[in-house]
Parts: sequence; C-alpha cells; structure tokens
Amino acid sequence: MARLSIVKVRGDREVNGYVIACRATSEAIVIDPVEPAAKLLEQLQALRLRWIVATHGHPGHLAGKDELKARTGATTAMHVADAKMFLRSADRYLLDGEELEFGQFKLRVIHTPGHTPGSLCFLVGNHLFTGDTLLAGGIGRERPGTDLRQQLISIASRLGRLPLGTAIYPGHGSATSLENELRTNPVFQPVRS
Repeated sequence: MARLSIVKVRGDREVNGYVIACRATSEAIVIDPVEPAAKLLEQLQALRLRWIVATHGHPGHLAGKDELKARTGATTAMHVADAKMFLRSADRYLLDGEELEFGQFKLRVIHTPGHTPGSLCFLVGNHLFTGDTLLAGGIGRERPGTDLRQQLISIASRLGRLPLGTAIYPGHGSATSLENELRTNPVFQPVRS
C-alpha cells in the first residue's frame, strides 16, 4: 500500500501551504502555493511536482504560484470563478468531482463556494485540505465577495457528511479532525444534537 507524505509550509500572512507526496513514486502536489516559494521548493527536493492547486484566489494562497511553476514546470489549477473574480490564470480550471492523479493517489476536488465563489477543498484518502472554507474552531474571515450563508451550506452539505475520522488541514492555523470540529466548532452548532 502506498504511503502519503504531508508537509505543512507556513507562508507569509500566516497562510498554510501543503506539499503532499506519494512516497512510492515521489510525485507531489502543492496546495496553496504560498510565498516565499523557496520554503516550498526546499520541501520539494527529490520530488517531482505534478500539480500546483489553489483552494481559492486570495493573494496569500497564490503568491508563490508563478515562481513555483517557473522552477518546476508543474500544472497550475484552480476554479474558474476565482480566476475571473481575482483576475488570476491557471493552466487548468477545476470542476467539482474531478480527480487529479499523482503517484498512486488521487486528489478529489470538492467545490465549496462561500468564502469565495470558487472556493475548493481537496480530499486525498481521509485527508481534507480546506483552505479558508473551514478552520480549526471557525471559518476564514469574511472578505469582499464572501457569501457566508453559501459557505455554511457548503460546509454542512459537502464537508459535514465526510467520515468522522477525516483529518482537516486548513489554510490558517493548526490541523484538526472532522469529529473534533463537529463537536466544538460554532459553525456546526445548528447541526449538533
């Protein structure tokens, strides 16, 4: 059975980027290419970067994209709604349910609009990368373009139904689990029994 490696890289503005790699093949994905890109490149030594994906279009979550692409040749991807809203570009625009292969793993795209119209979460096995859609103990702060009602619907309908053992890796702060968030996060207050 293939093993997955997950390394959190803290970038500027306290944004978390992640390097996820298949240990068997050394193929990797970067989720939220933060600045300084040098921190991500350091973690990518001995790995072949296949994908650079963004959970949403806010600057801190994409700041290192161009440098990372130039240095690795990896394919960049995000949701088209955020590309339009934030005037960003990517090699590929992702749709809900798509799967991106890297090594012996697949990264599943989950569209979770609300924080931004094109907010995405990414699922690899039981590891969920949520960007600013869901944080440990809360959600990403409201900014222009945020639709809080839609964000809460996305969280309840798309993320709240995943297995309780799902590990959550947010765009800011520490990792958590779905079970812990369902029990303690105020976002889930209305759905708790």
